[in-house]
Amino acid sequence: MENWPIFAIGFLAQLLFSARLISQWFLSEKSQQVETPVLFWKLSLLASILLFTYGYLREDFAIMLGQFLIYGVYWRNLVLMKEWKPRNLFFKTLVVVFPFGIAAYILFFGSLTWSDVLLSTDNIPAWLIGLGIAAQVVYTSRFFYQWYYSEMNQESSLPMGFWILSLIGSALLFTYGIFRHDPVLIAAHFFGALIYVRDIYLLKKTTKQPQA
Repeated sequence: MENWPIFAIGFLAQLLFSARLISQWFLSEKSQQVETPVLFWKLSLLASILLFTYGYLREDFAIMLGQFLIYGVYWRNLVLMKEWKPRNLFFKTLVVVFPFGIAAYILFFGSLTWSDVLLSTDNIPAWLIGLGIAAQVVYTSRFFYQWYYSEMNQESSLPMGFWILSLIGSALLFTYGIFRHDPVLIAAHFFGALIYVRDIYLLKKTTKQPQA
């Protein structure tokens, strides 16, 4: 268990991601319709920072790619909810400075490079890299869909397409985690899939009520 500090970072990140889902789930169960709490996006930003760090320490390009692509969408949803300006200075500084800080560290001090480590088939088999990237693209696309939907309506919300892509992407990442022997991904996406299924049910239920 020499890698336990690295796994601890990953589990902490997934704990925050799970907390955002639980807060969203409880609020949705209470109102019997899918809700989007502010806490969902705040925890998403903090968890993304930790999971990107975990991906770097694990030399896992797929994890890093997913967090890199989606980071700005989390921030944008806070803006749409008019919850960015009221945030405290420490939170704002952390969210803004982190992307530039980690990029500078990797560029000037990091030992990983795109060519000989992150995409190296000696580190991870090529087919597994492909599976991981494909899984992250599907899983990440849910937030781009959500972003587009929210921009069209000028309010932050979690539509049906978001939950369907979440379920498909989660299944792929769960499979990837098994092949990678990654307990963080396995635990996170097993638990997450249960909530995705529940939110799909709640959305179907609320869309049928007006017709009834």
